[in-house]
Amino acid sequence: MPGSLYESSNLDRGGNNRKKKIEEFSRSSREKLVQSKNKMFSKFTSILQHAVEALAPSLPLQEDFVYHWKAITHYYIETSDDKAPVTDTNIPSHLEQMLDILTQEERERESGETGPCMEYLLHHKILETLYTLGKADCPPGMKQQVLTFYTKLLAHIRQPLLPHINVHRPVQKLIRLCGEVLTAPTENEEIQFLCIVCAKLKQDPYLVDFFLENKSKRFETRSCSGTEVVEENVLAPDTGQSLAEETLHCPEGLQAAASSCSPTSSSSSSNSNNYNLVTSLLNLTKSPDGRIVVKACEGLMLLVSLPEPAAAKCLTENTELCELLTDRLVTFYKALPQSMDPLDIETVESVNWGLDVYNLKEDAAVFTGKRALISFLSWLDYCDQLIKEAQKSAAAVMAKAVRERFFVSVMEPQLMQTSEVGILTSTALLNRIIRQVTSEALMQEMIYFLLGEEREPETPATITQNPLRHRLIEHCDHLSDEISIMTLRLFEHLIQKPSQHILNSLLLRSLKERNYLENKPQDEREPLENGQPHDAVDLEEDPLFGDDASPENRLSGSDWLGSSPQQSPDHSKSDGKTEVHKIVNSFLCLVPDEAKSSYHVEGTGYDTYLRDAHRQFRDYCGVCQRWDWRGNPKPFEKCNLDTPFFEGHFLKVLFDRMGRILDQPYEVNLQVTAVLSKLSLFPHPHLHEYQLDPYINLAPGCRSLFSVIVRVVGDLMLRIQRIPDFTPKLLLVRKRLLGLEPEGINIDHMTLLEGVIVLEEFCKELAAIAFVKYHAAAASSP
Repeated sequence: MPGSLYESSNLDRGGNNRKKKIEEFSRSSREKLVQSKNKMFSKFTSILQHAVEALAPSLPLQEDFVYHWKAITHYYIETSDDKAPVTDTNIPSHLEQMLDILTQEERERESGETGPCMEYLLHHKILETLYTLGKADCPPGMKQQVLTFYTKLLAHIRQPLLPHINVHRPVQKLIRLCGEVLTAPTENEEIQFLCIVCAKLKQDPYLVDFFLENKSKRFETRSCSGTEVVEENVLAPDTGQSLAEETLHCPEGLQAAASSCSPTSSSSSSNSNNYNLVTSLLNLTKSPDGRIVVKACEGLMLLVSLPEPAAAKCLTENTELCELLTDRLVTFYKALPQSMDPLDIETVESVNWGLDVYNLKEDAAVFTGKRALISFLSWLDYCDQLIKEAQKSAAAVMAKAVRERFFVSVMEPQLMQTSEVGILTSTALLNRIIRQVTSEALMQEMIYFLLGEEREPETPATITQNPLRHRLIEHCDHLSDEISIMTLRLFEHLIQKPSQHILNSLLLRSLKERNYLENKPQDEREPLENGQPHDAVDLEEDPLFGDDASPENRLSGSDWLGSSPQQSPDHSKSDGKTEVHKIVNSFLCLVPDEAKSSYHVEGTGYDTYLRDAHRQFRDYCGVCQRWDWRGNPKPFEKCNLDTPFFEGHFLKVLFDRMGRILDQPYEVNLQVTAVLSKLSLFPHPHLHEYQLDPYINLAPGCRSLFSVIVRVVGDLMLRIQRIPDFTPKLLLVRKRLLGLEPEGINIDHMTLLEGVIVLEEFCKELAAIAFVKYHAAAASSP
């Protein structure tokens, strides 16, 4: 019996539990059913409303506009469920209708005339009320709808709206809400809204003053239940009831929306920077969505280009724009591999920011670090373009920040290191940066970083004054041929940048006083040998340059004129210039016949260099046109000839390298002569005189490019005698270099033979440059 009582009590408890579960299940089912019915009813109501609106006679636009706005406000009065998403309500439809009415109204009126609907929107401060609802995000998703409404309103209405205080004030407030949370569901609407505001400011830059808040006059932080909400609710449109009545009748309406605001967000907005549009865009550049980042960068590009000085100052002083540019540049640079092939760095495809579509697997298959390199170059391109578009003072501040926080802090230690692998990689990256930078402000800061800002003539004692400049020039003559070639290539690209300071720093400050020329009176000069100083090059007595030179070794007057696109008269002695044909022949005849091989191969004559020299010289003249270089050298009597001449550290290293052309690898020689030929193309009179006039009287102990080559040729003449079958071997090497002969057995003295070929070609190139420059000078002279 006791057992049966126990069993019956257990059964009762089990039955009760099942009963409770059944009741809970049925209750939840009823709730879901009610919710689904409500959704269906809401959709049905929306469809019915559209049908009624379509069938009903059309109301005047203003009445229709007011109807839709009151329909929105009544939702908050009548609805108690503030958790239903906004998409389950008619609010999006009413907002869309309001936009359509405003657009239609503007189309029907004359340009610039404000219609009654727009006046109603401005007078009743509808945008203020929408901002409050969007800030509270009540019902859920309302912020997204408000952002879309603002965006479309600014985009579709042609008349200027931002000058109105009842537009730019809520727009400014809404801007503060953007970018507060990363990966927010409203990110896309936020960036669209911010970009349309930027576009409007680009159209009318003076409007930017409305978006520069003065920190000392900023609104005090107000709690959502206090002054701010009351103030904004007062601005709500007339719904036929007093504010007190509306408040009493909507305990869960606008009051609930306002009370859901967090005081934290209000506090943070009052502590934010006073250029909130920039701050919000900067926040969105940190989004993991690449499309959002690109749009945010485009918005910043528009803002930095605004010409207003106050906006430019605020941009650089009161926002984190400079930090964003430099920090991200440093991050991308540090993500690069420590060792990379210079050829990969140099040949990676051209990168434009925001357009780099990539495949990680494909990039890794090409070379390790390609994706990281493209990311770095892409952001560098953005920084460069941003600085190029920026207002002048803002551009200078941003460029200086890149110099201090990236070039000096990060790149300089890499360039100054002793590891050859590290030097090679960092130099190759620097070379790529030099090629890519085009903005004037960033280029200037980069050049000052590399070469310093000194303008006084160099002396042997001051060449170490700038450690980085000294190290880079020394690397042109490094024990590692790879480092030498890469550094020479770096300088080749550097001297082609449109900056006068580059040439002043490397060359012209050493040549400006022309103290490379002999300045002593005739009776004080050193004893002459055969009419020349003992260390001078006697061109007239040298059999290579005398009048009895063979016809194959020199160009007659008619030949060199016929090689040009058009004829011009020779420079006469009376204008202080040596006849051009003598100078051309001087270079063409430098290499003796037994050391020449080009005349055995078709298409390698002197005339092939004329076309290239003419095109390059024209390009260089275009670059130098605004530098105000005088056409003639500085008068001798105005030069300071007392100071001893020093050719400068850069030319010293190049001349030293040129003097060893017979003992250096072929690739090194090509790069050395490429740099020297580029320097010879510049139309500065002192540089031209020093590089291309073989007949100037050099001061004792001085050397020029021509005198260096003469000494190389003298050494070559002695060494030729010790090499059997020199000319056939030389011709075979030339054909192999041109791909006309297959590689075969090794040839003795290969380095010397390749050096001789480079020397011959370089002399022909210098002859072509000299001719083109004299020809241009004669054509431009009166």
